[in-house]
Amino acid sequence: MSAKLNISLALKLISSRFPIGVETIYSPFAKLFIVIIFIFIVSCAPVNNSIKNIQTQKPQAKIEEKKQEKIIKKPQEKQNNIILESNEFSGYKILNEIEIILPKLSNNKIANNLVNAFEYSIYSKEIKNIQLNINKYNNIKDLEVLLKSKAVPGKIFIGTLSSQETTLVKNYCSKGILFFSFVANKSLAGDCVYLINFFPEDDLRALFNYFPNESKIALLYPENYYGYNINKTIDSIAANSNSLIINRASYKEDLTNAREAIKELSKYELRKYELERQKKILESKDDEISIRALKKIQKFETFGSLDFTHLILPDYGIRLLEIAPLLPFYDVDPEKVQFVGTGVWDDKVFFSDPSLQGAIFSGIHEDNRKFFIENYYLIYNEKPLRTSTIAFDLVGIISYIINKEKTLEQTFKFLDNSKIKFDGIDGKFFFSDNIIYRELDILKIENGSVKKLN
Repeated sequence: MSAKLNISLALKLISSRFPIGVETIYSPFAKLFIVIIFIFIVSCAPVNNSIKNIQTQKPQAKIEEKKQEKIIKKPQEKQNNIILESNEFSGYKILNEIEIILPKLSNNKIANNLVNAFEYSIYSKEIKNIQLNINKYNNIKDLEVLLKSKAVPGKIFIGTLSSQETTLVKNYCSKGILFFSFVANKSLAGDCVYLINFFPEDDLRALFNYFPNESKIALLYPENYYGYNINKTIDSIAANSNSLIINRASYKEDLTNAREAIKELSKYELRKYELERQKKILESKDDEISIRALKKIQKFETFGSLDFTHLILPDYGIRLLEIAPLLPFYDVDPEKVQFVGTGVWDDKVFFSDPSLQGAIFSGIHEDNRKFFIENYYLIYNEKPLRTSTIAFDLVGIISYIINKEKTLEQTFKFLDNSKIKFDGIDGKFFFSDNIIYRELDILKIENGSVKKLN
């Protein structure tokens, strides 16, 4: 596949496995009539309907309790004791009527995909104990009106894509509700709020657990929300590993300073200067050894080897397809340095790029979600956003809680137990301090596909 074709495909990318609410690309021209009809059907249809003429696998939510692995240093486990002790509703059972709350005028592509995934999860798993109410709001005032009318003890709310909206819902925790938010701002986790998203910490943790001991790591990241978040997070992950961060550099989103960033990262100018210095020394000598050495280094562009063994490139889309081929031009050779990506690489368009052959990234093999992608496309005639699997998996957990007739207090304790692992489309996951954590694999790109390494 040519580089030009790869780039044209990358322009159509919806971010691969990207935190919801963070620079996600989507088409704004959704068909309004279809959306309205779909929302009406989902809101009104009884949950025991079935989807006919579609062969689906029926993955059930698997829950297991294991000894907690020491993959990260965790603070003292926070319980929801404060809210439970002061909440007169802690003994109320979780209701089976679930409120989906998503913005109406913005992020329509994301919102509609999530609603579709909720519906498909219920039908494919033949769940009959949940009723979904789809609520679309225009603004923060609409959301507040909705919460005032529907925040009753034991009610589960799912949704919101912004920090402001999530903060508003959090104010209703004292009403005895449970809230799952898609927001990426971890500071909002706590009380009745649980964050369900794709967090880059999981990617970095998986990578640093995989790196060989004493690996030397460099980071080259874009100057955007995702890149800054990676740069902010990586030090704490590296500190708890046997690898060392050697160097880092950043580049603008328009790539205008990309070459300079790569030169800075690889100390290109310094190593080029050293090569010229060595040439002059050897040219001043006429012994056979010096002549042979001079002839040898004439082929080089720089002197000495890079001081890092792995290079993390947390970018996606057209930028990744332009950055990766630039690296060898400045003596960052993928034959000598392991190129490394995060979950945003999880798209087939990258797997045939010559510059990324042999590169590794964190994620879960597509075979795990193949049934979901194929059946979703068959039903809704479009490819699901990568983040849609979050909604699919969440339905299984909620169904389990309702089947067990758990109270609000029992539900908090159940979710706060990080020893309980859930099997999801994107691998095993658990909750700790009201935040979802995922156990990811390491995948290697080879000849247009990927294989699991660990």
